[in-house]
Amino acid sequence: MSLPFLTNSPPLHPSVETNSVLTGNFAPVDKTPPTECLVVEGELPHSIHGVYIRNGPNPQHQPLGPHHLFEGDGMLHSILLSQGRAIFCSRYVKTYKYKLDHDAGFPMIPNFLSGFNGLGDVGRGIVALGRAMTGQISLTKGFGLANTSLKFFCNTLFAMVETDLPYRIRITEEGDIKTIGRHDFDGKAPVNMTAHPKMDEETGEVFAFRCFPVVPYLTYFRFDSNGCKEKDVPIFSINSPTYVHDFGITEHYAIFPDIVLEMAPMDMIMLQGMPVKCWPNQVPHIGIINRYATSDSEMRWFEVPGFNALHMSNAWEDDQSGIIIVATNALKIENSHNLDKVHFSLEKLRIDMKTGEITRSVFSKRSLELGSPNVSYAVAFRSYGGSCFGGEVLFVGMDTGDEIECDEDDGFVVSYVHNEKENESRLVMDAKSSTLDIVAAVKLPGTVPYGFHGIFLGQKELQMM
Repeated sequence: MSLPFLTNSPPLHPSVETNSVLTGNFAPVDKTPPTECLVVEGELPHSIHGVYIRNGPNPQHQPLGPHHLFEGDGMLHSILLSQGRAIFCSRYVKTYKYKLDHDAGFPMIPNFLSGFNGLGDVGRGIVALGRAMTGQISLTKGFGLANTSLKFFCNTLFAMVETDLPYRIRITEEGDIKTIGRHDFDGKAPVNMTAHPKMDEETGEVFAFRCFPVVPYLTYFRFDSNGCKEKDVPIFSINSPTYVHDFGITEHYAIFPDIVLEMAPMDMIMLQGMPVKCWPNQVPHIGIINRYATSDSEMRWFEVPGFNALHMSNAWEDDQSGIIIVATNALKIENSHNLDKVHFSLEKLRIDMKTGEITRSVFSKRSLELGSPNVSYAVAFRSYGGSCFGGEVLFVGMDTGDEIECDEDDGFVVSYVHNEKENESRLVMDAKSSTLDIVAAVKLPGTVPYGFHGIFLGQKELQMM
């Protein structure tokens, strides 16, 4: 049962005040069983066979204390597309924390990202610790939310968050979503890993890292094509608990951004809010290491003043010893507790590995984040219209069979779009064109809250699961 005397806290910053955060299309929604959807504009291409799934936070219970947008339970919103039909489904990722809270009827484990802002928050933390000490909570089973991304590797679909290990997910033939369980890679994985592992499509290898608030603050590792984890490579050249969310992989290198945000758990313990601290006067760096390195002695660091990359859209090598990075740069990152005040500039960097020379250019001055372009093309733009907002978009290649060769950008752009005025969500598909013409719009049976990252799996991947 909940303890009312621990629910009182001093006034909170709007970014962690529940009634401010969980409003509008950020409010949680109920799960939805597989439901056929109505096509309200255009026609669904018969050349698409697969499922689009998007992950995001959706708290199952009203938070007892402060609540940051990133702290909701993971909910997957999928739409199965086949033969011109669309089947929509929303389900929670049934993590260990989700099951604890579901069985108890209230949050058993307090939110940590929103920080401890008063004695009520500390009290809830002490109660949770007591439950762990008496065996009511098993910390070895993790308490992550699996609410950030979806990745497909080792013939498995994973729901991921950087504070825990991934959870295996299966999509049924009827379009339903099933949680199989937490995956520890035969006991060889660490307690947590990035929500943005990178797969080499040529070799089948998967590259990843974990970020941690104690030494080593960053650890790099990889899985071979059979899913076997290789030896950890601790990056001791990072001498502070830098917050690393994403990274890049090229043919020969792994690329890490060292930004001005740091993990600061002591701030939370000392009732100073979120366990994240910004040092705006520090100079960000980009670290580049051979992707098969066995120690961080091969790491090279390059100063990139004012470049704070939270997400890397793409990275590759040119034929003149250069590494190209396309990433979103968080301007005014000192306002990271309030994303409305952070502007994300899409930028391109070139680092010459021989001379160390760095050149930079801005692709777009619009505030852009969660980019997922077809890696060879970024040539078009469209607005979804007044009162309409989308999220991360995915390029879905046209499936015409092995016998027909297509251009690399033959396909569609897919995203969930929400109409604030009508309180209605749709799946919108845009074709290859200079104006991204709408090919089809599907009216969903309910709203899809604004969320994070998604994935599209074709028939081939679905059959592998």
